[in-house]
Amino acid sequence: MSVLFVTDDIFLSHDTGPGHPESIDRLRSVNDALADEDFSGLLRRVAVDATDEQMAAPHSEQLVQAILEAAPDDGYRHVDPDTVMSPDTGEAIRKGAGALVSAVDAVVTGEAASAFCAVRPPGHHAERGRPMGFCLVNNVAVAALHARAQHGLTKIAVVDFDVHHGNGTQDIFWNDPDLFFASSHQYPHYPGTGASDESGAHGNIVNAPLPAGTDGGGFRKAFERDILPALDSFAPDFVLISAGFDGHKDDPLSDMGLEEDDFFWATRQILAVAHRHADGRVVSALEGGYNLRALGASAAAHVKALMKG
Repeated sequence: MSVLFVTDDIFLSHDTGPGHPESIDRLRSVNDALADEDFSGLLRRVAVDATDEQMAAPHSEQLVQAILEAAPDDGYRHVDPDTVMSPDTGEAIRKGAGALVSAVDAVVTGEAASAFCAVRPPGHHAERGRPMGFCLVNNVAVAALHARAQHGLTKIAVVDFDVHHGNGTQDIFWNDPDLFFASSHQYPHYPGTGASDESGAHGNIVNAPLPAGTDGGGFRKAFERDILPALDSFAPDFVLISAGFDGHKDDPLSDMGLEEDDFFWATRQILAVAHRHADGRVVSALEGGYNLRALGASAAAHVKALMKG
């Protein structure tokens, strides 16, 4: 089976304004990298709309409606100092969550072996009750709860290797013993959460905070020591990846020393656990990554890892 690649032109219309790091060019860099002949075997689809009910599952109907209604008729609107909406942001939010929902459906039903969703805006900072940090709706949380509601899967895991802690996913998963969240991230760093003692109400949260300057060796050791054994022990029915590539050594928003091979390696390790427990079912979503060359090359490495099966 092929790896599914889901994206949409609407993500190029979510305009964050001049100089904002979470720019339209980020998606262009990913699309350009995956246009290479090496990726001719990808199954490519455009995103579909998520329903209000699907988007509200990790949040609330009131919050989702408030976010959608906040999109301006023209110009920009700041939800917080970092999080910007433009006229097409509402449609981008709906299709971003919908991309993950459709990818889960395709992987569960066997249409694809795994999937990568190149979406904007990202989602992992969006908490149950508030958007923040470039993120408005938590895409991987929408996907996790959809896998449970639509397909009857019980134990859903999210692994997040973005350089910033996925505080939103942690917040949403905290009280549910059948939702597992693991994160490696620079610490202390935005958003200030993700200490190793933040373990969830049921021991279902695993944080591997890394000091500034950590290279690929340190990153891999943390994965092998903290994240992979816990993920294996959890024995998930389905695995989602918050695929942020801003831990790259060239990224302007972090102080880490990762390279493309480290993202390839991490993806392969997560896939190995998924093959042991979840029939290899993995769906990933683009989160951070702000050096355009590094982002494109890292996303390509990530997808190549998925394509190896």
